[in-house]
Amino acid sequence: MSIPYDGLSDDEIKKILEEYKIIAVVGMSKDPLKPGHYVPKFLIKHGYKVIPVNPTVDEVLGLKSYPSLIDVPEDVEVVDVFRRPEYTPEVAEEAVKKKAKVLWLQEGIYNPQAVQIAKLGGLTVVWNRCMMKEHNRLIGSKPYTTLRKL
Repeated sequence: MSIPYDGLSDDEIKKILEEYKIIAVVGMSKDPLKPGHYVPKFLIKHGYKVIPVNPTVDEVLGLKSYPSLIDVPEDVEVVDVFRRPEYTPEVAEEAVKKKAKVLWLQEGIYNPQAVQIAKLGGLTVVWNRCMMKEHNRLIGSKPYTTLRKL
């Protein structure tokens, strides 16, 4: 099955990357060889506040990990997902409950049910895109004017 295009323009993706700085990473990994580890690490280095969500670990990159998105005690702007497509509808439901702004399904991830849940909940939905690659492509190494301390 080929994954359809998410329909978002470069300007829309760039706006997400520039405007939203608090990212819950669902499926964040301790394994430095996995994208679920090195992509969030990249995001941290570029000024984003990353919140790990993974029920199998207590912390990742020195950051407290939460068992689910609902357990995160603070507001979340972007929910970045590193889970297989069949698990994404539940994540989309939690993202709506958390009042996130964006559900971002990483490269290779697409589930039409998750997309529908998130869109009906008012979220912008990005799929089959890598936040790190999109950041490099659209923003490059330009520093942000305001970097949040973690």
